[in-house]
Amino acid sequence: MAPAAKGSNGEVVVIGKTGGVHGVKGWLKIFSYTAPKENIFSYKPWLIEKEGLWAEVEFAGSGKSGKTQVVKFENVEDREAARQFVNRRIAVYRTQLPEPAPGEYYWADLLQMDVMTMAGNRLGKVVDIRETGANDVLIVEGESRCLIPFVKDEIIKQVDMDNGVIKVEWQWD
Repeated sequence: MAPAAKGSNGEVVVIGKTGGVHGVKGWLKIFSYTAPKENIFSYKPWLIEKEGLWAEVEFAGSGKSGKTQVVKFENVEDREAARQFVNRRIAVYRTQLPEPAPGEYYWADLLQMDVMTMAGNRLGKVVDIRETGANDVLIVEGESRCLIPFVKDEIIKQVDMDNGVIKVEWQWD
């Protein structure tokens, strides 16, 4: 899950990004934001961002090289041709994703939501989310920046999607 943006056919959700070239036959390294990581290959078509625009791409091959996810796009036959796709965001149309179960959220849906304490103090907006292993962490920008663990019930008390507000049990100190 990642930031949502508009594509030519509607809303898109970023599901990963390309890294550097891999080998000499046009393969690229992939950084997947899906869980599990290899699920990124189950979505077709992919959209690749270039200069703020999204273009559909098909891949001719995918897999792993050691622990690294790799992909080869159609009509990309060598290292030089693959370079045009280095460090690009990968997205899919929102309609390709299943609806989240009740109480679950895509990261893209939480970005830019207001974060309020249970006492009614505004902490800021969610500007990013990080996976730490133990739990996801909301990065909130307001008067200052704070990191809030996404721990349901204990810290995250309510996610109000209709009003764009996350209520938390949190103090700056």
